[in-house]
Amino acid sequence: MATLKDISAELGLSVATVSRALNGFPEVNIKTRNKVKETADRLGYRPNRIAQRLVTGRSGMVGMIVKIKPDMSADQTFFEMLTGLTAALATHETDLVLAVDQEADPVLPYTKLLERDVIDGFILNAPVPNDPRVNYLQERGIPFVLHGQDRREPTYPNYGIDNLAVSADAVRMLFNLGHRRIALINGELHSAYAADRLDGFRDAMTTLDLSTVNIRNDAVFESHGYTHALDMLAQPSAPTAFVCATTVIAAGVVQAIKDRGFCMPQDVSVIAHDDALPLTRAINFDPALTVTRAPLRDACVPLAEMLLAHLNGTPADKLQVKLNAEMIVRGSTGPTPERKVDGT
Repeated sequence: MATLKDISAELGLSVATVSRALNGFPEVNIKTRNKVKETADRLGYRPNRIAQRLVTGRSGMVGMIVKIKPDMSADQTFFEMLTGLTAALATHETDLVLAVDQEADPVLPYTKLLERDVIDGFILNAPVPNDPRVNYLQERGIPFVLHGQDRREPTYPNYGIDNLAVSADAVRMLFNLGHRRIALINGELHSAYAADRLDGFRDAMTTLDLSTVNIRNDAVFESHGYTHALDMLAQPSAPTAFVCATTVIAAGVVQAIKDRGFCMPQDVSVIAHDDALPLTRAINFDPALTVTRAPLRDACVPLAEMLLAHLNGTPADKLQVKLNAEMIVRGSTGPTPERKVDGT
């Protein structure tokens, strides 16, 4: 196995410069850092973690807390993030350390992990509004990056999509197709993304002078999408279009439309947000589902690189990215139907 001295001799640099380059010290220019990293990879160098921590004060390990449901399961969004983050961090010789949250106190798992003094920082996901984890880590000066936002004006590193725009864009698209009775079947409001999508939906509907009576906020299950849509479609003034928080919910809505004897999109249009999860692919719906799309796996590399940059001294206000989801129009949306419902 190659050593720092081997890399030093290969490049004609001092051992100290090689060490600083491999550990991301900003006083070593990017060109030299890249050259050292390429040579280290070619020679098969692997850092000594104990020595590395003595030099940098860092362990090369970042933490992530897994929130387990009462039935001891974790949803497929977590596993998509887990695999992507592990691979992204590995390219920077950094390990992802997992711990399970089964506590009533959401910050206690972070306290326990920090007490072991082996974690450089944290990657947080699934924020709630005004997330207590964020407040706890900021108060203690612990580096972290959040996937999403828990407040409108964040002061910490974060990467995610504009969830207000996700709903608003969907409403405007359906409005332009002639729809006026538009329903929202959303996630639970203890999740920050769902609270933002509700606000975005209401704001867009109010701006367009449309009614917001057809709103449901519930757990992200296909069965909930089905029962809520079934109920709404039995109303005298049934919705002609549904905005769904996820493709899982949309699957239930699509089945309810069929069971009520309607056709999609001739009678009812459906649009959903798509995280590009392997088990619920929007393209496999019949007809294929119109979506606002932002694959979870696309967030993994930016989240890993943001946290490492923050650990290397980049200020939080330089590490904040909010993207617009891509709109993909497919066969599940169309012009409003020319039909009468109970004489309305």
